This record gives sequence, structure tokens and C-alpha cells, in this order.
Amino acid sequence: MLRLTDFIIDCPDAMKLAGFYSKVTGRPIKEGSHENWVGIQFGEIELAFTPVEDYRAPRWPDSEHPKQFHLDFEVDDIEAEQNRVLVLGASLQHDSIGPDGYGFRVYTDPVGHPFCLCRNKGVIWTDQGLIWPKRA
Repeated sequence: MLRLTDFIIDCPDAMKLAGFYSKVTGRPIKEGSHENWVGIQFGEIELAFTPVEDYRAPRWPDSEHPKQFHLDFEVDDIEAEQNRVLVLGASLQHDSIGPDGYGFRVYTDPVGHPFCLCRNKGVIWTDQGLIWPKRA
């Protein structure tokens, strides 16, 4: 049986970047974390941070320095969440929110990893996936 347990992000300072994502998600840093492995628990999956020497930040959307990964966060109020993540140290990179309210905005965290705040007004989230509203 295969089961995803950890999603590990390389960075220059594990505790500092984990602190950023702890504030973004409102989830605490896992007890027992240390400078070489810092975790934030999301149910059965741990978002973990580990330091690497000679860290080279991705430069979204530049493919010469690819993004390596990105995280999507669904939000109810994209403006409020944008204000919050910008204060925490994120940088807005791209806005793809359409006039109908659907879409996403791309940000980079303090060390260059891209992540998105997604606003999918009217989408219903189920264990089987997303149910999109019918559009006129």
C-alpha cells in the first residue's frame, strides 16, 4: 500500500520558512521540530521543511530556474488573505482572477517558492473532488 505522508520543501532556513507557512495556514509548527526538519501537520500529511546548502530559489515563471513545486490554498476572501500573506512576507507575482470571481493569484514565499491563493466562488468541495457551478 502506498500512502503520501510528507511533502518536503528545501530552503535556506527551515525554521524561518516553516514559521511563514505556519502563519499563512494558521497551523502550528509540529512539536519536536528542529533546525534540520520542521513540520506542520495537515491530517495524515506533514508539510516539512529542510535546509539545503547552496539553496537556489526558483524564479517563477522562468523555466531556467523552475518552480520545483507550488502549493494552492483555497480561500473565501482573496483580498483579505492577500493582505495577510503580503504582510507575512509574500510577494504578488500574477493575478488571474476573472470578472466572474473565479481564478487564482500567484505569490512567492520569502525564499522564492511560488504558491497560489485560489478563489473558486460557488465550487463545492467533496471527498470525491470539486463540483463546479453551472455557468450561464
